[in-house]
Amino acid sequence: EVQLQASGGGLVQTGGSLRLSCVAPGFPYDFDDYAIAWFRQAPGKEREAISCINGGDGKIYYANSVKGRFTISKESAKNTVYLQMNRLRPEDTAVYYCAAGLLYGDSWYMDHEYDYWGQGTLVTVSS
Repeated sequence: EVQLQASGGGLVQTGGSLRLSCVAPGFPYDFDDYAIAWFRQAPGKEREAISCINGGDGKIYYANSVKGRFTISKESAKNTVYLQMNRLRPEDTAVYYCAAGLLYGDSWYMDHEYDYWGQGTLVTVSS
């Protein structure tokens, strides 16, 4: 069974920072072949793709809403992907999920591209 474990969420004030981690212990495939993405879902809203680091070429994508504030990175030896979130805003409040999949093309923002999902970690940004 493939498991993704998202962690690092919490309560932070506007302008603060958090670093989320997505760990895939015992990932049964080559972790570097897989795209790892972060999605978020705010209360009453649809799930939104916010960043992805592709397998293979390592191409990185960001949603416009987080570009310049969030940074995605990977530590392959630990089967871990991070999401450094700076200059947080109240509208960043959401449950954040990581997901893994084999991407073909640039449709990183489509949730059906991902086969495996973590359980989510809650980020709350107070104003």
